[in-house]
Order: sequence, then structure tokens, then C-alpha cells
Amino acid sequence: MDLHQLYIFTKVVEHRSFSKAAEHVYLSQSTVSSHIHSLEKMFNVTLFDRVGRESVLTPHGERLYEWALKLLELKDQALLDLSQDMTELKGNIRIAASSVPGQFMIPKMVKQFRKDHPHILFHINQSSSKNAVEKVLNGSVDFGIIGEKYENDKLHYIPLIKERLVLISSDQMEFSSPVNIHELLKYPFIMRHSDSGTNALLERFLKENGITHDQLNIIAYTDSSQSLIQFVKEGIGISIISEIAARESSGSKGIRMYDIEDFKHIRYFYLVYNINRTQSVASNKFIEEAKNLI
Repeated sequence: MDLHQLYIFTKVVEHRSFSKAAEHVYLSQSTVSSHIHSLEKMFNVTLFDRVGRESVLTPHGERLYEWALKLLELKDQALLDLSQDMTELKGNIRIAASSVPGQFMIPKMVKQFRKDHPHILFHINQSSSKNAVEKVLNGSVDFGIIGEKYENDKLHYIPLIKERLVLISSDQMEFSSPVNIHELLKYPFIMRHSDSGTNALLERFLKENGITHDQLNIIAYTDSSQSLIQFVKEGIGISIISEIAARESSGSKGIRMYDIEDFKHIRYFYLVYNINRTQSVASNKFIEEAKNLI
């Protein structure tokens, strides 16, 4: 069995496309197709069905994918065992991150990790917490770093750091800290979208205080923390955001940060991975060291 063919097969699975897999492994699409055909001929099974523009795994393909990951990890472990220096650890790590970890945590974690492992290539996909979890579940990334828990038997969560939410405003406005949430209803609000971890925590706090979305003067929703902060800096509205993001921004000119009265909720940012997915040696190493990288 050709391990290179198995590697190409895993890339087709993860990209759900022969052409995208070909770009990833720097081969022509016809060469990739030839390798997949050779595997199908060897096992006398069909590995993919064409559904629209996507290549979808057959049941036989799903079983081979699980074995391919295990065999490729075993190969990596053998190479690592024969290496005399751990700094020679090589490979790719694919991370799905929600907004705050993607902007304010992962760059620092990568910097720390690369001090000992400078040959690792990182691929960071930033989206909402919900979308990040979906990528972890479907195997398109190795793990995620997010600010909200979604219960699923396939997921394992490692708490990395805890935080709370705070109010931010432009430096043209001034509140007495801590601010009362009811005092803010008359001000224009900039909000994160509903599937973000920040918004989920904020909604719980509003509900506890008998406040509905209709009572807020919401003038804009955004997916981006940086965009939200820029709205606030321009004096367009106020916002309640992650303390980590606020502290990174409040040091710059134009932003003020305030505690919120009676806000006792603490949330964690988690590293989450699929327990059914076989991790590469590089990904395993990052997961093991994650708490010390913050």
C-alpha cells in the first residue's frame, strides 16, 4: 500500500474536491484522480460519489479514511522516533477559531509553539464559534479554539483561559464604572452576530435582567471584532465585548472600557477536538502544550 496515495486520498476527503486537493499537494488534478483510481482498484471498491460539485465519501471511503489517518500518524511517529532532535518536528496544523481567539490568542500561542517547533505550518480559519465546531466535527480542521461549548459526544473540551464581558465606548463618551445595563438602553448598540460565543453570553445576561433585543437600540451587527471596535471608536455606538479584546483595544487612543454592574458570568475559551479523529504528531503536540502557550 502506497502511503503517498493514502495522503492524497485524505486531502481529497478534507477538501471535498479533487481540484482543491490537487492544489494542496502541488499535483495535477488528473494525477490525483489516477492515485484515487489506483486505490479503488486495489481495494475493489468505490471511494467517492459525485454529489453536485463535491466529492462525497462512500461508506467504504469513510472506513479507509479512518485507517489512512492512523497509518499516516504511525508514519509520523516513526519518523519522529528516529529523529534525534524534537525541533525537527514538521507538518501542518489546521485550526478553526472564533473571532477573539483568532485575533488575540492564537497569534501568541503560535509564536510560543514555534520557538521549539519552527518547521510547523499553520492554517487558521476564523469564523463563529458554531461554524468552528462544525469544522471540527466534519474533520476539515484538526481542532478549534472557541468561546462557547456545544454539547456533542464526539467533542472533548480543554479550558484554556477564563474571562468576562465589558462595555466599551469611544473616548468622546464617559460612563461611571461599573455601568448599569438598564442605563445603556438609550444608547446605540453595535452587536456581534447571534452564533458568536460573546453574543450567547450577553443574551443570557440580558435575559436575567428582563431585557429583550427589542429594547436595545441596535444599529449594526458584525462578524468581526475589529470592525465592531472601529464602529465604537468612531462614536457610532457602544458595545459589550470580550474583556480580552477590549484590553487589547483600550490601550489605543479612542476606546474606553468599563465594568458592568452585577455581571458575574465567567466564560472560558476552549480548545476543542473530535475524539474520533486521529491527530497528527504535530497537532497532538500543540494540544498537549496548549495551556502553557497562553
